[in-house]
Amino acid sequence: MNISVAIWIVWAVALFWAVGAYNRLVRLRSQAIAAFAPLELQFSQYVTLVQGSFALPVEAEESGLRAGVLAAARQFESSLKAARGHPLDALAMRALQTAHETLCVSWQRLRDEPPDLAGEPLPAVLQQQWEHIALQVGNARDEFNRQVRAYNEAIVQFPAHLLAWLFGFKPAHTIT
Repeated sequence: MNISVAIWIVWAVALFWAVGAYNRLVRLRSQAIAAFAPLELQFSQYVTLVQGSFALPVEAEESGLRAGVLAAARQFESSLKAARGHPLDALAMRALQTAHETLCVSWQRLRDEPPDLAGEPLPAVLQQQWEHIALQVGNARDEFNRQVRAYNEAIVQFPAHLLAWLFGFKPAHTIT
């Protein structure tokens, strides 16, 4: 066998491997991006619940906590819109995670307020809806995180890491 034939065979194998590895990275990236759509849908239900429940004017003493929940929902909605365009961008996902945590803390503070003469500050039906959404978000978040972990693992494996660096594939951020 001639040395030049052996070199061409090695180059052909390397080229086919590179194309296959690149296609795998693109497929994993697409799956991670696609897994964000159900999570976004579930996250948007939080915003719908809060804005639909607290859109009416409230008394002055209640307005602090309710206004806080509404403001947190608006910020969460803004972060969700930013993350929608770049679901694998680590900064956008960290901002979304922070906004989600802020919304949850605001909701818990309102929920934990003692009842007054008008009753509970947060009706039981709203709390049940919140918990139902949280369960659905948990399932969608688990799937998104699974896809992101698979993508992140693929881009750090050698020699695919070289292709990831060459084509600008960056690690994504999971949502806790």
